[in-house]
Amino acid sequence: MDPTKHDMKHVNPEPPPAILDDAAREEIAALVDRQRRARGLLMQVVTFAGGQVEDAMKFLPKGVRGRLDRAARDALERSYEVASKTSGRATGDRSNKVIATISGALGGLGGLPTALAELPVATTVIFRAVQDVASRNGEDPLSAETRTECLRVFGSGGPGDGDDGVDTTFVGARLSLSGPAVHRLIATVAPRFAALLSQKLASQAVPVLGAAAGAGTNYAFTGYFVEMAHVHFGLRRLARTFGEEQVLDEFHRVLASRSYPVKRA
Repeated sequence: MDPTKHDMKHVNPEPPPAILDDAAREEIAALVDRQRRARGLLMQVVTFAGGQVEDAMKFLPKGVRGRLDRAARDALERSYEVASKTSGRATGDRSNKVIATISGALGGLGGLPTALAELPVATTVIFRAVQDVASRNGEDPLSAETRTECLRVFGSGGPGDGDDGVDTTFVGARLSLSGPAVHRLIATVAPRFAALLSQKLASQAVPVLGAAAGAGTNYAFTGYFVEMAHVHFGLRRLARTFGEEQVLDEFHRVLASRSYPVKRA
């Protein structure tokens, strides 16, 4: 340890976080509402529709079914790399949903083969939408740290009743930005993302009819992850001013007051 730096912290200690004010409390409550909306009717409809044809996928060869986890990992890795080369210019939530909808429609035209081929495109579009949200919350969208946090959004749960949604333990976490660490994070996130992708693929399994289903699922998934990104990066932004303890305590308090299940760290 450098004794000079240690002494300087005593002479010039870091200022304490600001006291949580009414405006911040209102913003945290709005983030809770975003999390609740993400798990709303549209995602429930998509889950139900996907479940109706998911049984048909059980009859596919094991090699095809086994490709899903790998496809999720490959799509996330590609999106992480592509995100480092984009301009970082925000395009807006609505525009990203439109792009994802078109991609899903094209992917569903040929049934399962084209749906699998479209997965990396859809994932990159969603990743870019999450990156936009990070930028609007004051983070550098091209930095390795921000792109790593974008990956964490893909592990933020799903529309099922048994899932709590966004995990707020991320706020104080400082992940290593090394290549192996990023691959470990992707390996952790990919199974949860793959579980959502199974719904998407099931709905796109029938050629031509899958185009409409692909458009709908891509629209829904983009909306879901965008909402999760607003919660994720909104809490990070507030924590930079008010400290993570105050922000998370208030977030969990509002969740509990609205009878929304929450998983404490």
